[in-house]
Amino acid sequence: MTAGAPAGQRPVPARPGRWPTAGRLLRLELRNNAMLWVLPVAAALFWFTTYRKAMAMPPLWSLRAPSMQTGALLAFVFPVAGAAAWTGSREGRRHTTDLVMIAARPRWARLLAAWAATTCWAMAGYLGCLAVLYGVTAQQATGGGPLWWPAAVAGASLPALSALGFAAGTLVPSRFTPPLAAVGAFFVLALSTELINGSQSYWQISPLVARPWDIGPDAGMATFYPYLPDLPLAQVMFLTGLTVAVLGVLALPGGPGGTWLRRPAAAIAAAGLLAAGTAVALAGTGKLDAHGMIAIPALHDAASDRPLHYTPACSHTRVPVCLNPAYAGYLPATAAALAPVLAEVAGLPGAPVRVSQAAATYRQGPGNSVIIGLASPDISGSPPVFHLLLLDQLPGPTMTTGAVAAAMRSGTGPAIVADVIAGGRSPSPAQRAVIAALLIAAGQPVHGPSPSSPPAGREPSMTPPVPAPGSPAYAAARRFAALPASARRAWLARHLPALRAGRITLAQLP
Repeated sequence: MTAGAPAGQRPVPARPGRWPTAGRLLRLELRNNAMLWVLPVAAALFWFTTYRKAMAMPPLWSLRAPSMQTGALLAFVFPVAGAAAWTGSREGRRHTTDLVMIAARPRWARLLAAWAATTCWAMAGYLGCLAVLYGVTAQQATGGGPLWWPAAVAGASLPALSALGFAAGTLVPSRFTPPLAAVGAFFVLALSTELINGSQSYWQISPLVARPWDIGPDAGMATFYPYLPDLPLAQVMFLTGLTVAVLGVLALPGGPGGTWLRRPAAAIAAAGLLAAGTAVALAGTGKLDAHGMIAIPALHDAASDRPLHYTPACSHTRVPVCLNPAYAGYLPATAAALAPVLAEVAGLPGAPVRVSQAAATYRQGPGNSVIIGLASPDISGSPPVFHLLLLDQLPGPTMTTGAVAAAMRSGTGPAIVADVIAGGRSPSPAQRAVIAALLIAAGQPVHGPSPSSPPAGREPSMTPPVPAPGSPAYAAARRFAALPASARRAWLARHLPALRAGRITLAQLP
């Protein structure tokens, strides 16, 4: 009996793991990353410095989105730069550099995984904060939609901050490096706007800039016209190039198993620097456009200059007051504030048949000054329409609905009467008396802004001078205001063209 040959064993194919090597390394870094532990700090800073301030603003995307971009960066710069520097200095602080040098993976792959884990946790925290702020604003806003470019710029800033902090920790591995990197990143970011002078400034590449820096908070931006992506495109290009350049520099030392990376790393770093430099040059060519945004000729799309289509929100009054739907919350107070004045002039020759909110126009003045006003006369068209510029459309502190209504009564009301009676010119004594009389009859103040301080967005000549008490014009105004409403209206209907032409004197007023 012969022994049979042993049966050949079939080789068992190796089963790949659930995660590739790079994926397993990233998963390990995600579970042990320092950024995970400072996320609550970043969220608390975001709530304290950004969310609370945004919720105190009117629910306008043009206010909350740019403030989110600036606030989110200042809230996340400390945790992201500090955690990235701590992670980057880990091998040097623990004196494990010689041990990890014998690993099969190149040094750059290990560093890239650690940086990617830090960035992933930072992005997760930022996206959560963004979702909360944008979600609440979407429920409160009455018009418009989310502005995504400010969110994109803030999101592109986190990888760059993480890369810079990580590089600082890798190159200078010390326990002092993380706090110094965090403080340094904050001050560099915060001080980057101090050198901005006018709309054409290379420093507007700073990711803190979401609008022309000289203007400040501007609710009128991106409400009547689209949000221009010109500057955000340059900023994202700059941040991406900076991130790529820093990561390329980290691969230059090479090390065991990674010397072949030096030339590609040098090329990557050079490409990143070129992209960042190009973005800075593009930002320097930007200029303030007529709609309050920064337009960069090489990146500008003419389609962005077309006005947004919307259905205005109008009051059901004798002379309708129509506002952009984003400002619908101001409509009842605005209509009530203007109703007495509109009742006095409604139906007169040249009186407006509608009050319609208009977009502000912007022009760069000397230095950092910006001139803001209306592109057309206050009253124009056939039939005549009064173009309204709400004070909350203009830069500066936001106002409550009651404050806006009070400003309408003291500023816009006299301006409407002055336009109807004087036709937009400097009023004569008789015109001044009739303007004051109509304001008195409407229960409006006749001690409004002086010619040297007109309502924002209007020329000084549009605000009528106030007749001084005891003057002949003031006496004529009191006499004309004491007439019955029907008698005043009948006289104005017959004599308004002559009064507007300056052919009526004080003695001819009833």
